Amino acid sequence: MILYFRNVVLLLSLPLLAACTATVPATRAQTPADTTVRRPVVATTAPTEDLTKYRPVFALPTAGPTPPAAAKSTAPTRATAPLPSSQVNAQVEQRLRDQAFTNQNVKYASGYRVRAYLGLERDQVMSIRRQIISRYPDETDYITFKQPVYRLYIGDYVSKLDAARGLARVRQFVSRAELEPMQVLLDKTP
Repeated sequence: MILYFRNVVLLLSLPLLAACTATVPATRAQTPADTTVRRPVVATTAPTEDLTKYRPVFALPTAGPTPPAAAKSTAPTRATAPLPSSQVNAQVEQRLRDQAFTNQNVKYASGYRVRAYLGLERDQVMSIRRQIISRYPDETDYITFKQPVYRLYIGDYVSKLDAARGLARVRQFVSRAELEPMQVLLDKTP
């Protein structure tokens, strides 16, 4: 039924298409469109206009009254950038101090850890942990146990690039290690 309806619609639309092609201008219908050849763009020389009368001109700020010689000058002058005031800098410094104080209280961030082990054997978790920690003592390790599964996570990496480097180090010991996104502890040592 749907196929029959589609065919009827197509047959009825053919006369409409024929009517549309008959209304095309004669000049366009006679020349075939050649899209394979690139025609050079002819630079049209537009008359150059003097637009300076439309551009805004700002007078330079002066400390005292304007001298009469400068007031008679009709040449447009460009303004220089305003000088920063000390009040704005003090406000910015205060905001930066406030932000730094707020950041000192942040302990966790989104990051990655390397999952070195996922399984049921406690002895195997501990042996893998000892191998990794003996080779890389700076790495932090986390063992979690949710009955009956042990998980061993290595490292606290904020960026994925650092996590990939840590994964390459752990894969020397465990070929099935993987990255897992999770909340990581930020290192606050200076």
